Amino acid sequence: QVQLVESGGGLVQAGGSLRLSCVASGVIFSTNDMAWYRQAPGKQRELVADITSGGSTKYADSVKGRFTISRDNAKMTAYLQMNSLKPEDTAVYYCNAKGRSYSAWGQGTQVTVSS
Repeated sequence: QVQLVESGGGLVQAGGSLRLSCVASGVIFSTNDMAWYRQAPGKQRELVADITSGGSTKYADSVKGRFTISRDNAKMTAYLQMNSLKPEDTAVYYCNAKGRSYSAWGQGTQVTVSS
């Protein structure tokens, strides 16, 4: 059974940084594409960044140059380094793992950026 556990969220002032972690279990992590999504109150869930099994990355325009997605296959962990945070980055951040026959989600971690 695929399980994803996120951590690293919290309250930070605008301009600050946070690093989110997503630890996976029950999967062959190195073969999965990993992604971070976020959902703000009253809004749809949106893709923030993803990283393929081969290490190619993609970012939403709103976070380019500020956020960095990475992965450590040995630790079965994906990361999202978030710098220069803005109040509009406030949301619940979700980790996603895509395999050949599944798409799994974590429980989410809250990120709140105060102005």
